[in-house]
Amino acid sequence: MSNLHLKPQPTLGDIQKYVDDMLHERGFKDQSIMQECMMLTEEVGELMKCVRKTGGMRMDAAKTYDIDPAGEIADILIVLTSIANRLGVDMEQAFRDKEEKNKRRTWK
Repeated sequence: MSNLHLKPQPTLGDIQKYVDDMLHERGFKDQSIMQECMMLTEEVGELMKCVRKTGGMRMDAAKTYDIDPAGEIADILIVLTSIANRLGVDMEQAFRDKEEKNKRRTWK
């Protein structure tokens, strides 16, 4: 049983710490960043299958596809957070810094 706890309304920093602890507890800390990036691509693909299915696009009728976009988005957040942790990126600060740059851009 896990001793991990994520407080209600966590900050991005809280999520980053939780994901780091979670991956350590579950034995995934030895994965390379390349493996993490491949997992991110896989999870985005799974979300796209959900989007295709809910959008009524034609799909292989012989296969069954889970439709859980919330779960796939959560998986993406977990893997993306793990990549940020491995690269030493403070996600909240990165978001704030990027938004300051974006505010100065001209959008057409």
